[in-house]
Amino acid sequence: MIFGYARVSSADQNLDRQLKELEAFGCEKIYTEKQSGKDFSRAVYREMRSKMRFGDVLVVHDLSRFGRNKQEIRNEWKKIMDEEIDIVVLNMPILDTRKYKELEGVGQLVSDLVLTLLSWMVEEERNRIRTAQREGIAIAKEHGAFKGKPKKYHAGAKGKDRLIYNEIVRLLKQNESVMNIHRETGISRNTIYGIKKELERSE
Repeated sequence: MIFGYARVSSADQNLDRQLKELEAFGCEKIYTEKQSGKDFSRAVYREMRSKMRFGDVLVVHDLSRFGRNKQEIRNEWKKIMDEEIDIVVLNMPILDTRKYKELEGVGQLVSDLVLTLLSWMVEEERNRIRTAQREGIAIAKEHGAFKGKPKKYHAGAKGKDRLIYNEIVRLLKQNESVMNIHRETGISRNTIYGIKKELERSE
């Protein structure tokens, strides 16, 4: 059977292009997933793998749909090859293990060489995006544009959140340690430190 696997990292991203190409290739069963590719513990991917057998073919649009971590990609590729399941990467025709059936060892050599290069490129791109995000946040903070997550416990909070805030303030004013307040309220120490700093500034 020819299995197709399409993946994007978040719910707001579109799978249409990948699906169109997998269908055009002739995939008989296509699995779709909207989840990070940092590892292979993805529910849909694991379900698909559990159904794959000797002689089947796994088709992905590009290597980054397969995964995002260099070592994880190499390990998973080897497992699939060991099970004698073929792999086709549509945007990289050299990564089509069906081509090397008659050339003993060549398929594995080509896969090793190309995977080393491409999986490194995929991981570098992932790291580049992370770095850009961190730099973007830092710049936004400098200009006062990045607000971070909205505070849950503050003087203007409502209901239960306000009660918890009031209790933290009361305990702080009684000179209770942050650790003791954390144990008593279950609120993170970072949050309590933040409230403590606000109180100190206001005083």
